[in-house]
Amino acid sequence: MSKEKDLKEGMMAPGFSLMNDQGGEVALESLRGKPVVLYFYPKDDTPGCTKQACAFTNRGPEFRKLGATIVGVSKDPIASHAKFRTKYGLDFPLLSDTSGKVMDAYGVWKERTLYGRTALGVERSTFLIDREGVIRRAWRKVKVDGHDDVVLEALKELSNLPRDGGT
Repeated sequence: MSKEKDLKEGMMAPGFSLMNDQGGEVALESLRGKPVVLYFYPKDDTPGCTKQACAFTNRGPEFRKLGATIVGVSKDPIASHAKFRTKYGLDFPLLSDTSGKVMDAYGVWKERTLYGRTALGVERSTFLIDREGVIRRAWRKVKVDGHDDVVLEALKELSNLPRDGGT
């Protein structure tokens, strides 16, 4: 379980390498040079997670126009991701973090209370990482409705910064 990692804007994003829904490997380092929308979600093919993934897919052309790569991460296995991606026509990779190590590094694996019961789970979170691997925005306890708009707006602001990220 996360010891409440407090990743802040301006910090380097923790590196990782995870298997994607097509059996390949994706490393954060390999995405350098373009902004990355890295989002963590609880479970494939559930109402909120489906709505969020479809919203990112529907806005995909706008994200790509700004040079961004969208990547979703959950603890679900590769086969589940592949089925989910195919079923909804998702146009970005889904990464499998079955060990939870990446979720822990980003501080999104937490104790949560749902219907009065406490259990460990994913806190729906999104990180906007710039071309150099620096976290520029972090959203925690994400509410799905309108989140794609908020992330896209932040990406537009980021794309207006000088190449060095404005630091």
